Amino acid sequence: MKRTMKKMLSFGLVAAMSLTMLAGCGNSKDATNDTNVSNGQEEKKPTGDVKIGVLVQDVSGEEALGFRSYYENYIADQYGVTFTYTDELKDAASEKSAIEKFASQGYQAVISFSSNDRALQIETCEENKIYYAVAAGTLDQEQFEKYKTDEYFLGQVGPSMDTEYEAGVEMGKFFADKGIKTAAIYGAFIPNPMHVYRTAGVLAGLGLSYGGATTEEDVVGLIFADQGIDLSKISGDIKIVSYLQGYGDTTTDEINAAIQAAPEAFISVGMATTFFTQQLNAAGIEFSDIDSFTKSNGEAITNGKLVYLAGKYSSSVGPAFALVMNAINGNVIRDAQGNAVSLSQNYQVATDSETFDKFYKNDNGDNPIYSRDKLDQIIGLSLIHI
Repeated sequence: MKRTMKKMLSFGLVAAMSLTMLAGCGNSKDATNDTNVSNGQEEKKPTGDVKIGVLVQDVSGEEALGFRSYYENYIADQYGVTFTYTDELKDAASEKSAIEKFASQGYQAVISFSSNDRALQIETCEENKIYYAVAAGTLDQEQFEKYKTDEYFLGQVGPSMDTEYEAGVEMGKFFADKGIKTAAIYGAFIPNPMHVYRTAGVLAGLGLSYGGATTEEDVVGLIFADQGIDLSKISGDIKIVSYLQGYGDTTTDEINAAIQAAPEAFISVGMATTFFTQQLNAAGIEFSDIDSFTKSNGEAITNGKLVYLAGKYSSSVGPAFALVMNAINGNVIRDAQGNAVSLSQNYQVATDSETFDKFYKNDNGDNPIYSRDKLDQIIGLSLIHI
């Protein structure tokens, strides 16, 4: 039987795990500042025998590639672990199959970026006795309450659904404050929950109602029910002249139609910088996105028409790895009630190249935001009581 020591979360540990960025850079009003915690442990040498499976839906987006580079090029080198990525997982069945395959091949844990059916993912990991953590996202509250005491569910580290909604609100307000009268909206991969919440937030930020509703809960519910946005249900002073969703290679006609509609702004809740930068730059249409601080996105904001980016650091997925590594080492982290970890991370906003460059430089190179020193504040800590 596997013996584990459950570690309680202290305030210092929470600070180490929820660190988002340096104070004073850009628009980061809710960022958590760094807190130095010394664990008094000798540095651990990479063992080379840890295998972690990674579930992904997005295999080509700027954000996804940034996360992967951090894991494979930084974490793998620092800790001697092996990350094996799935191909694009298009449905719940493929997620379940991937987990079962990882378990059968002796992988100790799964980190999930895929959200077709996270409830089934947790249950499959529980059945196969393989640790599981969510990175760069969260379950909805009802799901978390259901699974938070499961033995192999370690937790979730990423923007909460309310944070996703607020990111959309702030992005919508940015354009409303500029006085735009028309806009196009890209809903990315709705019904993906985070894209639903972001889109609902954009409508709120633009001062628009949907189906007569204006509250977060009601608008989110209607978008889920509609599996997208019905333009006839939008009311307000700013006209939405085009709406599209889906993968970039399936939306060629829609993006062309959106450009033909000549919106003053193209507001995306994800993946526009991957799919549409070239077309929007050529058309001279200002656009926004929720993505990450990568080199390509820096070029888009410096030399193109990207005017607003709510971004994550590529290393923001470091704490999810730390949860997994602790569990593999026999030290499962739980809160005082014995529940899995749930920590919400915030977005940083760049609206100019100077701010973007600060964020980009702070998280790239040999010392990312979630460096080995930071993660070692979490990995290998002694038992801590609140």
